[in-house]
Amino acid sequence: MKTSEADVVGGMVQYFQEIKDPRSHVNRLHRLGDIIVIAVLGVLAGADGPMAIAVWANSHAERLTQYLNLENGIPSHDTIARVLQALKPSAFQKCFAAWVSALCEAISTKETETETEEESDKSAQQIAIDGKCLRRSHKRSKDLGPLYLVNAWLTKHGIALGQVAAEEKSNEITAIPQLLAQLELKGTVITIDAAGCQKNIADEIISGEGNYVLALKGNQEKLHCEVVQLFDEVLQEETLPATVSHYQESDTGHGRIEQRDYYQMAMPDDSPEAQKWTGLKTIGLAIRRCIQKGKETIEKRYYISSLSCHAKHFAGYVRGHWSIENSLHWILDMTFREDENRTQERQLANNLGWLRRVALTLLKQHPGSQSIAMKRRRAGWSFDFLTEVVMGKAT
Repeated sequence: MKTSEADVVGGMVQYFQEIKDPRSHVNRLHRLGDIIVIAVLGVLAGADGPMAIAVWANSHAERLTQYLNLENGIPSHDTIARVLQALKPSAFQKCFAAWVSALCEAISTKETETETEEESDKSAQQIAIDGKCLRRSHKRSKDLGPLYLVNAWLTKHGIALGQVAAEEKSNEITAIPQLLAQLELKGTVITIDAAGCQKNIADEIISGEGNYVLALKGNQEKLHCEVVQLFDEVLQEETLPATVSHYQESDTGHGRIEQRDYYQMAMPDDSPEAQKWTGLKTIGLAIRRCIQKGKETIEKRYYISSLSCHAKHFAGYVRGHWSIENSLHWILDMTFREDENRTQERQLANNLGWLRRVALTLLKQHPGSQSIAMKRRRAGWSFDFLTEVVMGKAT
């Protein structure tokens, strides 16, 4: 047994010491921290629910007893299910805050030592917020639709910072403020799609000393019409005014030619609509032109922001926001098969969802070059590789 592995795996228990154990003291045979660590490792190794976690743990009982205080053996799948169903999701997520904070600090220190002058000018961390539906979690007998989880994702490093389940028969507009309240917003740039383009959300971000880039659509009709008109007038001119910042990029591949133009300019001070939004400084436009099989498509997206004009940085935040779709939601569906999970009990589904996000975060921090899917397979095959992933380094 490697001492460093025992320290890291066994030391995970300390993150859960502050959680109030929801179980009765009667017949309590297993430490809460041990059950949670087993659940984290099991999901990381490929398990998709309490039964699979218990089967995996029994297969590795000898190794787990070297790291954890399992004097009464491996907990049963019923025990694991009861604990995950009883734990309050907010408290469960909070226990990972110290680990995430340490991870972010280590990454930030490493980057500061290597970043260029241009990169240091754009030092704010981007947090993308978006919702994801667990399609098979609906419960017709109680007239409940699928569970909807709103996630916060540190885009550059692939770290899940938190999640909130939308209220039953509600949507992400009600969940986003709850999620923002859990985050450290100071010095960050929060990006949200059009559903989250709300005055109270902008106000909360600025109150937390953060900045925002919010997609703008017809749900804010008057402001949207004004921004569209302003950019139409600017783009009709033969040359762009000096007050408009422009950045262009293009790429080719898979039989497609794509060009993206980003424009950003200050919002007029006399705009009555803009004055209703806390911190609003600039408006942005992203135009995507794509030619594939001789057919051209043009897509325009509008944004409001509390940032100053800098089209290249604006482009980075617009692109960065899509990483929550490509690097989180897509992988959760393809590698973790989240859309196929049929867990219907709301609190259990919420906590299992968070375990998947923690597992994905750990896999992304592992320095190996293999895909997330292959790393997860290896974590299931080899306990030694699993401990590498938990430690965040290859040996």
